[in-house]
Amino acid sequence: MLFAVNIAVIALAQAADAETYDRGDMGLTVREIQTRLAGWGYEPGAVDGVYGADTEAAVRRFQAANGLEVDGRAGPATLAALGLPSGGVDNAYGDGSGELELLARLISAEARGEPYVGQVAVGAVVLNRVEHPSFPNSIAEVIFQPGAFSCMLDGQWDEPIAESAWAAAREALNGSDPSGGAIYYFNPATATSAWIWSRPELLTIGNHRFCA
Repeated sequence: MLFAVNIAVIALAQAADAETYDRGDMGLTVREIQTRLAGWGYEPGAVDGVYGADTEAAVRRFQAANGLEVDGRAGPATLAALGLPSGGVDNAYGDGSGELELLARLISAEARGEPYVGQVAVGAVVLNRVEHPSFPNSIAEVIFQPGAFSCMLDGQWDEPIAESAWAAAREALNGSDPSGGAIYYFNPATATSAWIWSRPELLTIGNHRFCA
């Protein structure tokens, strides 16, 4: 009997860890679901962190294309197919335990191949945004803010994390800021936005111009 009870407790714990997202849910995980669906052409509507009818329809299309149960709900199997943790991004990073990994992944995706000091500067920009009143107040929310980083749409986010990015993330989290307090950066060779060109330049490191 005790063995059966233990099995039941384990099953309940596993069920608690497995999240399912569907119509009406909101948050970082929903936004990341939308970001990935949009990047792969499934048209989830606005990337706003709100699981509405368009997102549900996009999830159905994704499920049908990937041999999953087509129910429009992002459960563990669908999250895994999307490359997301079974507990969701909110749970994985909400308590701060995954901040290093999250920042390292962003640095790797945005600045892989840049000088090491430039990688640290990209991490510092994220942290500067966390402290800035115009941006969300957590690393996860800054990174997953719609349209904030191009790596969410071009596939770089899903690439393996470069070793240098881990070190750069640790250095940025320890207070290093080679960006000079920047809250934006861009590559002048590829940027087409007139707005980003209007930002006051602080310095250039490698291929990135860092701006206030």
